[in-house]
Amino acid sequence: MTGVNALQWLTLIRHGESTGNLAHQAVQGTDAEETGITVRDPDIPLTDTGRAQAAALGRWLAALPEDERPTRVVSSPYVRALDTVRIALAQAPYEVGIEVDERLRDREQGVLEGLTPLGVRRRHPEEAERLNRLGKFYYRPPGGESWADLALRLRSLYRDLERDAPGERVLVAAHDAIIVMTRYVLEGLSEREILEIERTPIANCSVSRWNWLEGRLSAVSYNDCTHLTGASAATA
Repeated sequence: MTGVNALQWLTLIRHGESTGNLAHQAVQGTDAEETGITVRDPDIPLTDTGRAQAAALGRWLAALPEDERPTRVVSSPYVRALDTVRIALAQAPYEVGIEVDERLRDREQGVLEGLTPLGVRRRHPEEAERLNRLGKFYYRPPGGESWADLALRLRSLYRDLERDAPGERVLVAAHDAIIVMTRYVLEGLSEREILEIERTPIANCSVSRWNWLEGRLSAVSYNDCTHLTGASAATA
């Protein structure tokens, strides 16, 4: 994103804590092969903590200077992201509509969806071996997506925003992988650099921001949770 029709601000938020996050936490360190999640990934809801995090995020949005307030909001279609941004914007003293874009959905896991790492090794040992050989960035599970696939759909999304929303302040509600790969796309990082960054989990309801400076979108903050004082800043 280096053209004259650039965004003024790009702010990404991760959804609040979800029941899926709790399910993943519950099986960590156990011999479970499945996460126990019984609904479709798009339908996983927020927990009460997640809703409190979203409200805290909304208070942060309400306190933004007028020249930093979002003029356009785009969200993943997944329930946990949409509900997060709806709750947050309800706290703001200004109105802005929410657009839904499927390019912001979470990374699709294909045949590995619902499995723990142990479950993958036991039920799909050939896929575990292929992941080990190719590495996380380029490995694509059958029916799913690689991290590189996310970069392709994000480049498409941000080109469209650059064309359709020049000079606007865009707020994006999405998922941890989307936020990580946005940084990869915007900052021109290498595979090694982004996988090192990805080692630190993106916290629920964290904020990552880029501002147009000196001909490019430059990072202002990343994975910032200071606005969540009094609310849990879970990272799972």
